Amino acid sequence: MACLLRLGIILGYLLAGSLVIASPQQAVSPELKKPYISSVVINNDSVYPVPEAYGTQEQSIVLGHRYDNLIFKISGLQIARMRFFLEGFDREWTGWINSPYKEYTNLPSGNYIFNAEYQDTNGQTGNITSLRVRILPVWYFTKPAILCYLILLIIIIWLAWLQIKLRFARTQHMLEYIINERTEDLIIEKEKTESLLANVLPKNTASELMAKGKATKIKYNFVTVLFSDIQGFTQIAEVMNPEVLIDELDKFFFYFDSVVEKYSIEKIKTIGDAYMCAGGIPEKNRTNPVEVILAALEMQAYMKQLKGSTNLEGLKYWDIRIGIHTGTVVAGVVGHKKLSYDIWGDTVNTASRMESSGEAGRINISGTTYEFVKEFFDCEYRGKMPVKYKGELEMYFVNGIIPELRDEEGEPNKQFITRMQKIKLLDIEDRITKIFDDDAPPNLYFHNAVLMKNIINHVELLATAEKLPDEDFINLKIASVFFLTGYITNYENPMDESLRLVEEILPEYGFSNENTEITKRLIQNAFKGHQESLSDNILHDAVYDYLGRVDFVMLTGKLLRERMEYGKQTDINTWIEEQKRLLSDHMFKTASGGLLRNVPVDEQIKELMKSVKPADL
Repeated sequence: MACLLRLGIILGYLLAGSLVIASPQQAVSPELKKPYISSVVINNDSVYPVPEAYGTQEQSIVLGHRYDNLIFKISGLQIARMRFFLEGFDREWTGWINSPYKEYTNLPSGNYIFNAEYQDTNGQTGNITSLRVRILPVWYFTKPAILCYLILLIIIIWLAWLQIKLRFARTQHMLEYIINERTEDLIIEKEKTESLLANVLPKNTASELMAKGKATKIKYNFVTVLFSDIQGFTQIAEVMNPEVLIDELDKFFFYFDSVVEKYSIEKIKTIGDAYMCAGGIPEKNRTNPVEVILAALEMQAYMKQLKGSTNLEGLKYWDIRIGIHTGTVVAGVVGHKKLSYDIWGDTVNTASRMESSGEAGRINISGTTYEFVKEFFDCEYRGKMPVKYKGELEMYFVNGIIPELRDEEGEPNKQFITRMQKIKLLDIEDRITKIFDDDAPPNLYFHNAVLMKNIINHVELLATAEKLPDEDFINLKIASVFFLTGYITNYENPMDESLRLVEEILPEYGFSNENTEITKRLIQNAFKGHQESLSDNILHDAVYDYLGRVDFVMLTGKLLRERMEYGKQTDINTWIEEQKRLLSDHMFKTASGGLLRNVPVDEQIKELMKSVKPADL
C-alpha cells in the first residue's frame, strides 16, 4: 500500500508538472518564472508546502528524527532538466535528469542545504534558491542529553573514586590497625625483654647489650661489696620441708632486693643462701660505703624481727652473717645464652672473707671500709683477724649509726642526711663537669667548665667566710654547679635549660623536692639580679667575681668573642661602654666578696680601655 501511495503521489506531481509546462499561455507572475522548491514530501505520507514567495529568499524547515525520508519537488516554467546536491549528505552533484523530483531516504540527523540547478528549453542554466533542512537527533543524542551524560559520567567517576578511596582508606586503616597492633605487641614484648634484662643486668649494661650485642667489662676503683649468708642453713635444710625452705628464702631475698634498690645498690647474684650485692656500680659515687652499710643494717633488723617471730611459732629461727669490703672490682657480663652480670677482683674475695670471718647477727667490715664510714657509724674494733689466703686483716663490727646522727628509732636524722648530701655534691659536680667536657660547643669561650669551677670555688670560700649554715650551703652549692649548664644547649635562654637539668638530675641523687625548688629559686634570682637571702648574695658575688680579678681584661675579651659568635654583640665600642658601666655600678653584696676584689675599679677601666681592641679579639 505504501508503494502504491508513493507511486500515486509521484504520478500526480508529474501530471501537475506536465500541465504547468504544457500551458505556456497561463498567466504567471514575473517573480515565479524562475523555478523553485514548491514542496517536500516527508516519509511518503506528509507534504510540507513551501510558500510561493520562497523563490525570492532562502527558507529552512526543521523535522523530527523520525522524518528521515524526503522528496523535494521543483516547480516553475520552462524546465527541461535538473541536477541536485544536498550539502551534508551528497559528495557531489547528481547528473542531469529530466525529472523535477529528488528523493533522499534514511537521512541521519543533522543540518543540510538542498541545492538544485536547472536547464530550460532554451539551453540556459540557472540555480534555484537553496532550502535548509534540519533533522533533529533523537532526544538522547541532543546536547542537553549529552551534557547530562557527561554530568552523570562525572558523578559516576567521582562516586567510583570515592568508593575506591573509601576502600583504600578502609584497607589502609585495617593495615594501620594491624601494624599498630603488631607494634604494640612488639613494644610490650620489648618492654618485657628490657624489664627482664633490667632485673638481671644493670640498666646501662642492658642497653649496651641490646645495642651492640655485647657489653664491655669495666674497672671500678671504688666499690663496696656485701656478702651475706644464713647461719646454719645446711642443718636447717636437712630438717625443713623443701617447699617451706624455698618460700622462706624467697621472702628474705625479696626483702633484700627492695632494700638494695632503695639505696641504688646493684644486686649481683644469690648462691643458695648467700646474697651478694655491690654499691658504686654501674653508676660511680662516693657514698656507696655508707649506703651499703645502711642496707646491711636494714637487713640485720629484718632478720632479728623474723627471728623473734619464728621463736614464738616454735619454728627454726634464722640468723644472718654480713661481710663488707671496699676496693677495686671489674664488672661485666658473662655467658652467651644465659647471661649473668658479675664482678671479679680481690675486693670480692675479701668481702667474702669478711662474711665468713664474722658472727651470726653481726655486720663485719674491713679496715678499709671503716675509714670511709667511721664518721657515720658506731664501729667496734675486733683487731687483726686471720683470713684464709689473706693473712691478718683489721675488722670492725658495725653496731649502728652514731648517736648524734640518728633519731629516736635509730634511723638517719637530718644531720646524717646533710652530711651525706655534702659528699653527693662532689658526684654531681663530676657529672656536670663531664657534661661540659662531652657536650659543650667549642665557642663557649667564657661560659665553660673553667668558669663553673671558679664559681663553685668562690661559693665555697664565701659561704665559709659568711658562716652559711650547712643546709643552706648544700642548696647554694648545687645552684653554683648548675648555673652555667643552660649555655651548653640553649644560649638564647640558658636559665630555663639550667632549671630543667636541676629537675632531671637532683632526684637521681636522692635530693628532696624542697632541695630542688630552693636550688631553682637561687638560679632564677642569680639570672634576674634579685637577692632575697645571704645565699643569693653569695651566688651573685661568685658569678661576678671576675670583675675584680687581675685577669678581668682577658676574661671580658673571651666573653665578647663568645657573644659575637652567637650574634649577641656586634659593636666593640658599645661593648666597652657597657663593661665600663658594669664595673662602675657593680657592688659586691657580701663583705667577704668586697674584700676579695684584687683590682680597684678605676684600674680595671684603665686596663679595659687600653687592652680591649679589635686586633686582640
